Amino acid sequence: MSDNRNTEAAPSFREAFGVWLKIGLLSFGGPAGQIALMHRVLVEERRWIDESRFLHALNYCMLLPGPEAQQLATYIGWLLNRTVGGLVAGLLFVLPGAFVILALSIAYALYAQIPLVAAAFVGVKAAVLIVVVEAVLRIGKRALKTAPMYLIAVAGFVAIFLFAVPFPIIIAGAALIGLIGGMTRPDLFVVMKGQSADGAVAESVVDAMAARGELSHTKPSAARSVLLIAVFGVLWGGPVAALFVVLGGDNVFAQEAAFFSKLAVVTFGGAYAVLAYMAQQAVETYGWLTGAEMLDGLGLAETTPGPLIMVTQFVGFLGAYRHAVGIDPILAGVIGSVVTVWVTFAPCFLWIFLGAPYIERLRDNVHLSAALSGITAAVVGVIMNLAVWFGLRVAFAEVGSMEVAGMSLPTMAAESANLTAIGLTIVAGIVMFRLHWDVLRTLALCGGGAILIHLMI
Repeated sequence: MSDNRNTEAAPSFREAFGVWLKIGLLSFGGPAGQIALMHRVLVEERRWIDESRFLHALNYCMLLPGPEAQQLATYIGWLLNRTVGGLVAGLLFVLPGAFVILALSIAYALYAQIPLVAAAFVGVKAAVLIVVVEAVLRIGKRALKTAPMYLIAVAGFVAIFLFAVPFPIIIAGAALIGLIGGMTRPDLFVVMKGQSADGAVAESVVDAMAARGELSHTKPSAARSVLLIAVFGVLWGGPVAALFVVLGGDNVFAQEAAFFSKLAVVTFGGAYAVLAYMAQQAVETYGWLTGAEMLDGLGLAETTPGPLIMVTQFVGFLGAYRHAVGIDPILAGVIGSVVTVWVTFAPCFLWIFLGAPYIERLRDNVHLSAALSGITAAVVGVIMNLAVWFGLRVAFAEVGSMEVAGMSLPTMAAESANLTAIGLTIVAGIVMFRLHWDVLRTLALCGGGAILIHLMI
């Protein structure tokens, strides 16, 4: 029996708000976990968007600077409920984590240690790891339909995991292979089709909207593009310029606004790709925090809702907390946190609202579909890399690397194995794969279990 939701109108603002809020509250585990969660909720459960459009949008977001998962949420929200829908989806993806990071930053500055919260996050990370594994399996099953797609996925994983090949190079290489392959053997390389079947049956709410002519807002417009650039230029650049004019270039708020604005346009490949550069500048150039504190901030960002790039908020808080003059340190930290979040995410909305209409217009381009098929396959390998990276750090407190024949192989200290995390990961796998629990129940079980174990030992 077909699902009636497939032919329903776009979700109401109230319904969409509730779903995006749920996703924002549960968006643990970095981009892999967040993409997995959205895929589960939006594609599998709600059927608001079909697999093809989801991966098409994901591929575009992967090419942009900034957090791809947050931009994917903005893209899908925009498809369903126009600009206001994109704003709601993108903001709700960020705000829950921003409030949590702010609270933890204040606690960190005052107390430095939060053992009970850290214990809970052990369980949360264990559950998120299984969510990520499930995403790799689900997306891989649909995207890797031919032998070349499997080979591209494996090559992408090996390139980034063993040889640390920069993410943009992997994506560019995959797109080139897909493009060339699509010209010679489209039956093997064009696996991401633009439109579904013959259009007779809508596969998702978005497809039904398209059939009824309700996606007029996705048509490109030069006038709209100019207006968007002007509006976001003021929203993004205006506060930065005002801070420099009013406070001067040596003020910590102005420095943070300028630095994180620059970071917002170079963060291709996600937070991990620019972490070393950000740490070097924040620790050595500006002296906002120490190297150890930088790692603590990354740990908080990894184990709280929202994009991993939220680590910038922690850095912004501590920098202002310690270096603002003539203002209460906590208030200064809050202001620094707000400034950092604003300049980090304001451009993310611009990239989507400006580029998404053109990307939607190109969905039926055969050559683009071939290139995107290659990118999709590589993205599966990249997500697998993130899953392995994340999994190793869930299971072991000390993870290093060693160079062997030009390859960077991970090394784990056996004595640093976290038996609680390993055990809870197994539990999460059982309840999700065998008992088919949802994400919320699994997170609650593992987080609560980790707290109980912490209190008992």
